[in-house]
Amino acid sequence: MAINDDALNTIFRDARSQNKWHDEPVSVALVQAIYELLALGPTSANCSPARFVFLTSEAAKERLKPFLIETNYEKTLTAPVVAIVGHDLEFYEKIPQLFPHNPDAKLWFSGNEELAGITAFRNGTLQGAYLMIAARSLGLDCGPMSGFDNAGVDGEFFANTKVKSNFICNLGHGDPSGVFDRSPRLAFDEACQVL
Repeated sequence: MAINDDALNTIFRDARSQNKWHDEPVSVALVQAIYELLALGPTSANCSPARFVFLTSEAAKERLKPFLIETNYEKTLTAPVVAIVGHDLEFYEKIPQLFPHNPDAKLWFSGNEELAGITAFRNGTLQGAYLMIAARSLGLDCGPMSGFDNAGVDGEFFANTKVKSNFICNLGHGDPSGVFDRSPRLAFDEACQVL
């Protein structure tokens, strides 16, 4: 059954990338609920390579600040939650747990660094999109962005791991006064083919 128009409006039609935030906290319980929803989204061989760091304290956000471009300072540092969306290049170590009907699928990736990297990035990006859909579904607004130093963020938040950052997504209750006019989108015929 299709979801109703109100739900579609919340997730897509009325949802906007946020640049300003109301001073309203977001609970850890809500962050956990977002993760529990996004984790249900499909990934190749259920590999689930995304790794998330949720920054909720001022101190944690200050650790991120040196790696942001200056125009992203305010909207990031004032967001109730800042999610760093990364992907684990050694995700395949968990395949026996996540794909129990074929635990040997780990071997598809463990000896092939190029395939593992492509798979981690692709599926981690999908999970980042699921994060935004889940957050919007649970009443939050999102401000995804890529204006930061990935290597710096990796060194600060993912040191001594095989996790690499992909993008950042600010989460909270958006202040509509900071939203830009909606930019155009490509029409169906410009972006799609039906064969």
